[in-house]
Amino acid sequence: MLTKSPVPNNPLDRLTEAGLAWGEGTYARFAAPIGAVAFSLYILLTAMMAWIMPDANWDMLPYLAIAEEGNYPDPQALHDYAYSTVKAGVSAADYKMLIDDGGGYRSHMAENAADFHSLLGMYRIKFLYAEILSTMSSVMSPVEAMRALQVFSVLLFGTIVLLWLRAEGALALAPVVGAVLIMAEFGDAARAATPDLLCSALFLGGLLAYVRGREAATAILLFLAFMARPDNIVFLAIFAVLLIAFRQRAWGALAGFAASFVAYFAISHWAHHPGWWPHLWFSSIEQHYNMDGFEPPFSLAAYFRAFAVSLLRAVDMNSWVGVSVLALAGWYGLGRAGFRLDRRAGILLAALVLGVLAKFAVFPIHDTRIYFPNLLPPYLLLAGPLMALWASANPRRAALHAIPGDNP
Repeated sequence: MLTKSPVPNNPLDRLTEAGLAWGEGTYARFAAPIGAVAFSLYILLTAMMAWIMPDANWDMLPYLAIAEEGNYPDPQALHDYAYSTVKAGVSAADYKMLIDDGGGYRSHMAENAADFHSLLGMYRIKFLYAEILSTMSSVMSPVEAMRALQVFSVLLFGTIVLLWLRAEGALALAPVVGAVLIMAEFGDAARAATPDLLCSALFLGGLLAYVRGREAATAILLFLAFMARPDNIVFLAIFAVLLIAFRQRAWGALAGFAASFVAYFAISHWAHHPGWWPHLWFSSIEQHYNMDGFEPPFSLAAYFRAFAVSLLRAVDMNSWVGVSVLALAGWYGLGRAGFRLDRRAGILLAALVLGVLAKFAVFPIHDTRIYFPNLLPPYLLLAGPLMALWASANPRRAALHAIPGDNP
């Protein structure tokens, strides 16, 4: 049985209660600016860490190679360029980690230019990232260009999140969004020299444009996100099918898918991508040292074994499964409370969830960074209904933190 707390008689207790009441009222009054400032500080801190404490991941080597292979047509010269560039841009300890794993894969690639060159088709397909790196490397060192691109991606991503929350009148939820990003390993994505975060920022911008009905911007940004990471074609295909099935007029998203679908085959052919099964074998079954002509026979047993192992690792080692389930629980809970998404947003949220499942089914790999573009948007879509729920329970306080013009 609940009972009302007795009125405190001790002056210190009364002072504490008054301070807590004042703090609660002040936060309620200024929740939106406090949320925006707190989230901005988190984004700035993450950008700073991406510059001063970058992750020296092995993928730096092939990405730097594809960015400059036009200037180094000989595999040995390209290999020497990539390794010497990374050696000059990272610490001695980090470089040793990249080239020496006790006679394993990294040690082999450090000594064999032909085998290293055979892997580039799996990286060359990230066309936009390579082109940006190549352009930036003309004005700064290539490794610094990688770091600068990560910093830019962090800031762009954070800006789009704040624009989305402001449009929904939900800046008060910005710290919650920051917590979701921490769970989704945003910091790791920011520090890694890969196209994942650039893709995520462009992707998020495309989804915001879709939600706001900006069709041309939707098409352009979703296509650019695809060019940064072509595996986004899985989400785009599912999204297009749902839009057509539910007769939702959204020519921007459909145009983005159509352009990406055509470009996928063109880029795959140009990049000499080894194909779906050899790439899956390399990433999830067994690393193969030379991908030239590598065509292992398809095996359902090998696929299901890779699927099971990746699923176990994803649940045990990564966060994307939990983040996705939490978003689904929020969607369900808000719906049961009577605060449902509109048709346009509901189709998008369904496509995001199905996109994660389909991407894992098509290419079972456990790393959170693969699914990161799809992880935050569901929470941003739920921000509006969540604020409506909060306003229905606290109408006076909801009015205090609202910013005029948030919902044009």
